Amino acid sequence: MILDAHSHVHDPLGAHLLALDEAGVDRTVLFPTRPHPERATDLDSLRHEMALLQRALAGGTGDDAFALAMRELDDALAAHPDRFLGFGSVPLGRPDAETAARVEREVTARGLYGIGELTPPPDQLALVEPVLRAAHDHAGLPVVVHGSAPTTAVDLRTLADLAARYPKVPLVISQLGGAHWMDAIELARATPNLHLDLSTANIVFAVRLAVHELPTRTFFGSDAPYGDPVVARTTVERVTRPGEVRDRVLGGNLAELLGLG
Repeated sequence: MILDAHSHVHDPLGAHLLALDEAGVDRTVLFPTRPHPERATDLDSLRHEMALLQRALAGGTGDDAFALAMRELDDALAAHPDRFLGFGSVPLGRPDAETAARVEREVTARGLYGIGELTPPPDQLALVEPVLRAAHDHAGLPVVVHGSAPTTAVDLRTLADLAARYPKVPLVISQLGGAHWMDAIELARATPNLHLDLSTANIVFAVRLAVHELPTRTFFGSDAPYGDPVVARTTVERVTRPGEVRDRVLGGNLAELLGLG
């Protein structure tokens, strides 16, 4: 089974399904999102969508935006339960009790597979800790945290420290840590419950090294619509040989993590 570990709700969904079919992807993790760059038809409309993304990455997403994103996710999951593996997000910086209640309501009550993609502002990754505490209390739900810019090298070290405090919670750094990919690999190598998704990695030997160092804790991912499933799968196949390691990265590792049969 080929599993894409990182994608966002598309509008329309058909464009996403077509890309998955072209890449031979059976199922994909689907995160809620407010920006929809795939809707853009010209530079001005793309700037509008990317401005929404920048506000989200700066911690500016409010409850109304979260509610709309979750409704879009619910609709996508209901339309194609055989293709999508839903994850739910929660706002950061809220009291612990509210965070725990939101994880219960927005993730476990919906039957979702994990929490993410969390996007704390730069140098504020400690805001993720209440979510990890709640994930721990729900039998170790997987948690995915944005790894590319504006996430900093300090943030990645904070994330590794938090992972060590909650060893039963599988914690995934997305986008291979962005520009700090060497730090991400080194930290994951030293932290058994830290995993890496390889989405939108733009240096091929970074993907090769990550798979070599962590063959059981790296995941093929596209970050669609920001990345492309065909390109992402081709990158993994360029740096691996046919066999167990490739099969693990393209789906086996994620299937084990999510308990898929």
